[in-house]
Amino acid sequence: MGYVSTSILVFFSWVLFASRTHQLRSYETQVLLQMRKHLEYPKPLNIWENNNGDLCSLSSPPQLSIKCENDSVTELIIIGDKPSKVSEFRGFAIPNQTLSPSFSVDSFVTTFTRLSSLRVISLVSLGIWGELPAKIHRLNSLEALDMSSNFMFGAIPSEISRLVKLQTLILDENFFNDTVPEWLDSLTNLTTLSLKNNRLKGQVPSALSRITTLIEVVLSHNLLSGKLPDLSELSSLQLLDLRENNLDSELPPLPKGLANIFLDNNSFSGRIPEQFGDLNKLQRLDLSENHLSGSPLALLFTLPNISYLNLSSNALSGSLPEDLKCGEALSLVDLSDNRLLGELPDCLDTAEDNRIVKIGGNCFSVNVRNQHPAAYCKDDKGARPSKMKEIVILVCGIVGIVVIILVFSLLFFRKRQRKRETLVQHIAPKVKQDNPASGISTELLANARIISQAAKMGNQSSPSYRVFPVGELEEATKNFDQSTFLGEGSIGKVYKGRLGNGTDVAIRSLALHRKYSIPNLRLRLDLLSKLHHPHLVGLLGYCIDGGMQDDSTIHRLFLVQEFVPNGNFRSHLSETSPEKILKWSDRLSVLIGVAKAVHFLHTGVIPPSFSNRLKTNNILLDEHRIAKLSDYGMSIITDETERSEAKGVAAKSGHVEKWQDDVYNFGFILLESLVGPIVSGKGEAFLLNEMSSFSSQDGRKKIVDPIVLTTSSQESLSIVISITNKCISSESTSLPSFEDVLWNLQYAAQVQATADADQKSETTSRQSFD
Repeated sequence: MGYVSTSILVFFSWVLFASRTHQLRSYETQVLLQMRKHLEYPKPLNIWENNNGDLCSLSSPPQLSIKCENDSVTELIIIGDKPSKVSEFRGFAIPNQTLSPSFSVDSFVTTFTRLSSLRVISLVSLGIWGELPAKIHRLNSLEALDMSSNFMFGAIPSEISRLVKLQTLILDENFFNDTVPEWLDSLTNLTTLSLKNNRLKGQVPSALSRITTLIEVVLSHNLLSGKLPDLSELSSLQLLDLRENNLDSELPPLPKGLANIFLDNNSFSGRIPEQFGDLNKLQRLDLSENHLSGSPLALLFTLPNISYLNLSSNALSGSLPEDLKCGEALSLVDLSDNRLLGELPDCLDTAEDNRIVKIGGNCFSVNVRNQHPAAYCKDDKGARPSKMKEIVILVCGIVGIVVIILVFSLLFFRKRQRKRETLVQHIAPKVKQDNPASGISTELLANARIISQAAKMGNQSSPSYRVFPVGELEEATKNFDQSTFLGEGSIGKVYKGRLGNGTDVAIRSLALHRKYSIPNLRLRLDLLSKLHHPHLVGLLGYCIDGGMQDDSTIHRLFLVQEFVPNGNFRSHLSETSPEKILKWSDRLSVLIGVAKAVHFLHTGVIPPSFSNRLKTNNILLDEHRIAKLSDYGMSIITDETERSEAKGVAAKSGHVEKWQDDVYNFGFILLESLVGPIVSGKGEAFLLNEMSSFSSQDGRKKIVDPIVLTTSSQESLSIVISITNKCISSESTSLPSFEDVLWNLQYAAQVQATADADQKSETTSRQSFD
């Protein structure tokens, strides 16, 4: 049986990549070698060991195909030898079946999505296990994705719907156990969808009926149930394979262009639709092992291209027309185990040498074995009693098995949930604030929707947010004595205080010079207090000093924040404090923490918080050197003042989207992390002029901090230099998002960790040898 999917991949290989290949960029070569390491050195990739930097021109074994265009990888096919079918898989590594317990599918996908020009990727039988990460959507040029015969489970991530160029999606023979996605109709170019041999449940989504480009739909060997949607509008569909599921509706109309229909081993009922007689392109039809009733549709036997017709093991009854004509291509007919009776038409006579006909288990009046008396097929109540008994036994057995599976599943999921709870990250879903307080401006109301679930539930681990009286703050700081003064930040002076319960806090004093609406200011402070993130300095409360009426002049505003004891990031980059100076991997950890915080401020709250005063002085380190961003979110408080002070200019609605400012400023944080505060102190113009030095080894030695040079790998350093260049680009339209910045930093840290582990291993081996 020839399916179209194989030809599609061949087509991609021949048409899309027919142009000549080029020398691959060293950056992409390193990504491929990193993939090989993630996959634990599968045999097909042994050829990459002595590559001389050019993987595109190597003569590859049959299990490996790599094509390149314009110095970039555009096609990558790797076929391993690890079997995907095991007697039991519980979501953890299996020796000699999956990749090792240390394998991270998240890190692996992060790595190969850096091949941004990929149009075809096929990773088959490689022992990949885990939940498919959402970041697969970063391959926005992808046209064919095949990750079949692995050990992936959970849901198919909805972010795949963003791969609008995708034409082929094959995830066969895995352990996906959610539903077939309803968002599939977002893939408007999809021609091949194959998800067979998984554990998918629920109904076949109606979205399939809207993907008019589909040529193949293969969802066989799953746990699908319910009604099959009307697919008759899919004029390009040639293959429909839904065998071995639990579908239990009547058969719907099907597209006239279908060549192969496999609906066997389900629970379809009712009559075979007469519309099936119009499927003139049909070659193979299998409706066996269902509950179909009524007379067989005579037109099925006469279709011009039909070669395989299997209607066995149903409840078909009545007789076939004596003058039934069979199509010339018909080579196999299976009518066994139904309730058919009467004469057998001449075209189904088993004497025909070129046609196989199976009729056992019916009541045909022919002199052959395995035919029941006619009364058997006429008696509905007594029909096939032995099969009913088998069904009862089977159902009882299934119930027992299900009970056992449920018990083990409960134990497994409890264990898995406990594991997940230790790794949970507070990613804030977007929710509207209901029943807002009265007296608030409609403009602020429209922009004051907090989307942090942590804000809704409260932060259990931090002190509760409250309003402080001035007297308590004066007592905490000894009346703001100079001995408690910590310095002057980007806005206001900062003091260290100790509350009555012994909690150390940082108290920021802001001078305000205009009349404020007290309710609006309080609402803004409440919004700021709900920005909970592990890498943000928490706001514990506030104090408004001066004026008690709504329109009174507010002289001072105090923000009470958590105290972070280990100084700012800049002091940990300075050669004047060698005992505190951070090596490269530690700097990356700080940068990643800050990038996570800013990404949260940009995407995790409504309205988003931009212009967050990003400087190394505003990044604080706690006792464990965990980075916490200070001075963030001030635009939430100062926005009203800044907009109102522009005389003669109408106030703008909402927050001005200045995310580019944060990206640009973070670029200089990256730059200072690379060169140190002494060099960065020479000014922005000097640094921008010296950026060209990063392109060469000698140039790097000239400008990069020696601590960075001696503790970093070249690849990790190059990744950060590259994203730094993008962040401080003069073209604002080409600036990366903070998601891209964070992704690059995490990849750089991963590369550095690998290099450190390799170096440690080499050192240990050398010491053992010595």
